[in-house]
Amino acid sequence: MFISWGVMQSAIELGLVYSLVALALFLSYSMLNVCDLSTDGCYTLGCAVGSVVAIAGHPALALLAAVGSGICSGFVTAFLQTKLKIESLLAGIVVNTGLYTINILIMGKSTLSLNDCETVFTRAKALLSGTVLAPYYKLIVALAFVVLVLVLQLLFLRTRLGLSIRATGNNAAMVKSSSINPHLMITIGLCCSNAITALGGCLIGEYNKTCDINMGTGMVTIALASLIIGETIFGKKTIPWRAFGVIVGAVLYRIVVAIALRLNMPATALKLVSAVIVAIAISYPTVMEMVEFQSKRFAARGRNLYRILQVTFGLLAVIFLVLAVINVWSRSFLILLAVLAAICLVWMLAAERNQKKVKAC
Repeated sequence: MFISWGVMQSAIELGLVYSLVALALFLSYSMLNVCDLSTDGCYTLGCAVGSVVAIAGHPALALLAAVGSGICSGFVTAFLQTKLKIESLLAGIVVNTGLYTINILIMGKSTLSLNDCETVFTRAKALLSGTVLAPYYKLIVALAFVVLVLVLQLLFLRTRLGLSIRATGNNAAMVKSSSINPHLMITIGLCCSNAITALGGCLIGEYNKTCDINMGTGMVTIALASLIIGETIFGKKTIPWRAFGVIVGAVLYRIVVAIALRLNMPATALKLVSAVIVAIAISYPTVMEMVEFQSKRFAARGRNLYRILQVTFGLLAVIFLVLAVINVWSRSFLILLAVLAAICLVWMLAAERNQKKVKAC
């Protein structure tokens, strides 16, 4: 079977854990309008601190310790940005670079193993042992933390402080004229964001029962991909709807990665897949505007651009599938191209349908 339930369950579990980092980026990037590039190092920091505490025999306390380390990381990033007047991008890079050495010092070596220690997942496994929910203990733990963080984040954004943070992201000058300190709002926002990021790193360490110094590499790209996928699918409507879309985007991203792995794609190519997903998601509105504009030009000549594109992508999907059967060596790559062509075909079908609905209205 190409995609079994076990593979899908693992993808959903990892997607839920990674969605915590996406929710952190949703707070700092979408709400506060600050591009925090310290995510990679903060993610590893949370895992390193949590792993050390878990190895000491305190898996639940490890989560709180990871959150505390994330708050410290966010405070340093905000301090560089607000007090020392360093640009947010550079401040994130500086903190991310410094955290590499700090993480090494915390771990004592480049890799830590949690195979012989207790984690929140092993406790959940023991608690659910003998019940119908026993096979889903990892999924339940991941879902519980995501729901908890989501609810707390939404409640926080509805408070006076949360509204001030959102206002700071929209217009810092206006907030300052309203006797609100924008520097304080940035500091609180980054501390909260990095705390969630570190929590996600701690959970992934206890999930995989290992902590590696390079595990956070590319985490910003993964979180950004999840954020953009969610906003592309669900749109920018209400705050709860957008936050829920971020979680769905993270799960869909992990499913795409799982499919890529099932196609025997090398692990080294996964970063390229992430970059392609982000590029496609970001360019989606612009591409659709170009397609609609060209569609009107083709319609003036009595042609249907959507039908032409549908036929083109359909033929490409068939050609790639035939080549995949013939060419054994590049089969996985050709199958991936066929899947992408099929997705574009469905995309064009949906676009034509939406255009007809708009004309009908």
